[in-house]
Amino acid sequence: MTTGTEAPRIALDPFVTDLDGESAALRAAGPLAAVELPGGVPVWAVTHHAEARALLTDPRLVKDIDVWGAWRRGEIPADWPLIGLANPGRSMLTVDGADHRRMRTLVAQALTPRRVERMRERIEKLTQDLLDALPTGGGTVDLKAAFAYPLPMYVIADLMGIEEARLPRLKVLFEKFFSTQTPPAEVVATLTELAHIMAETVAAKRAEPGDDLTSALILASEDGDHLTDEEIVSTLQLMVAAGHETTISLIVNAVVNLSTHPDQRALVLSGEADWSAVVEETLRFSTPTSHVLIRFATEDVPVGDKVIPAGDALIVSYGAIGRDEHAHGPTAGEFDITRTSGSRHISFGHGPHVCPGAALSRLEAGVALPALYARFPGLELAVPAAELRNKPVVTQNDLFELPVRLGA
Repeated sequence: MTTGTEAPRIALDPFVTDLDGESAALRAAGPLAAVELPGGVPVWAVTHHAEARALLTDPRLVKDIDVWGAWRRGEIPADWPLIGLANPGRSMLTVDGADHRRMRTLVAQALTPRRVERMRERIEKLTQDLLDALPTGGGTVDLKAAFAYPLPMYVIADLMGIEEARLPRLKVLFEKFFSTQTPPAEVVATLTELAHIMAETVAAKRAEPGDDLTSALILASEDGDHLTDEEIVSTLQLMVAAGHETTISLIVNAVVNLSTHPDQRALVLSGEADWSAVVEETLRFSTPTSHVLIRFATEDVPVGDKVIPAGDALIVSYGAIGRDEHAHGPTAGEFDITRTSGSRHISFGHGPHVCPGAALSRLEAGVALPALYARFPGLELAVPAAELRNKPVVTQNDLFELPVRLGA
């Protein structure tokens, strides 16, 4: 079997200039690919659907960063641009076993289907307000900045009870948090300020609870099983980060896919296909999360003809996994809202690691997309799709901007 010292490594492009090509190269390397993250950090990547499902439930892979040999040896600097994603504080993203079940259960109890469904009216109102604010009479508009970004950010702020006045600063901080290009001198300062804002929000909700998820987490922490203040702060930051970035990418990528596949667009606009099929196929074909960092092997873990050695790190490469032909057939590389295997994607995770905000993201996209196209059925890209530029974020499938002509 092959170990990390023997396999050639695929260096992930920090500028994400060809995500599809990079994902194809990862899949071609087999279900387990040797990868180098920006900053020269060696890890493994699971790139096939079946193996990802197995590894996401494998107890030999844990989230405790102290298992990572490179971290213990001091080879990962504190100002590594991706350190906030690899070691984001104590939340359900970084713990396993009983602690993970405790945290996830409390989050699930707070983020109930009823609470998510109660958000529908607010999402519909925000959507209509944003559509009303779009310019009429032709011209080009950045649909990401004007629509796809503010909608999920307002929604997650409402859900978590974050003051709207904080949103502009949070936008700046999360841009730095996710970017591979954040200067080392700003990495620690960014993480510190984000934690400070979340801690202030928790303190405010502890003093004056409201009908929001942060208050619900605090209340749950006072009864029986509980979250510490550190866990609430880290969970709040995790929910805000994942809750807005994933949905932005989902909406943006759905618009790009429909614009570049007019036959598929015609199916949904005519009612021959449902908008939920657009959402699910976009999640599979253009998964919002390219790579999820990071899990660590407590012992040697064989995967195919390779082995993740004990102490090595693993990332889950959802961008490659979504187009795995073993799971989705020979047309896995095509956008097809009529495909029957599309609902089997794992773009929101698998098993105990399914994203607890998946239902909310689906709800937002399921409201926003049909409303957008009902208002602007002639919407089209204002530049060729090949000219759209990815942001330098190896974890998110996101664009700098989405210039469109709204049409009539």
